[in-house]
Amino acid sequence: MTGRWVLGGVVAVLGSVAAFLLLDPVVAAFVAILLVTTAVLAVAAGNWDRHSTFEQRELDRARRRKEKWDRGAAARERDRARWAAHRARQEAKKVSRPER
Repeated sequence: MTGRWVLGGVVAVLGSVAAFLLLDPVVAAFVAILLVTTAVLAVAAGNWDRHSTFEQRELDRARRRKEKWDRGAAARERDRARWAAHRARQEAKKVSRPER
């Protein structure tokens, strides 16, 4: 990777110097901008295909969601018990106090 940066930088600098020595300053500036942009893009695109696939990312996300779901199992069970107790209290109120 460092070799690519060095090679791209050397080509951009030498090309820019040659352009300013041989061409009009406006045209040389254009050439220098093109050379630097091309060098940076070439280095940036060097690892274009070294990323995870969509399937790998989705498997990682599914694993993280499963772990988070499992961590919350106790809280969900507590909430379920509290809800059942609440419903039982509500039913007991209905039974003890008939509707008018």
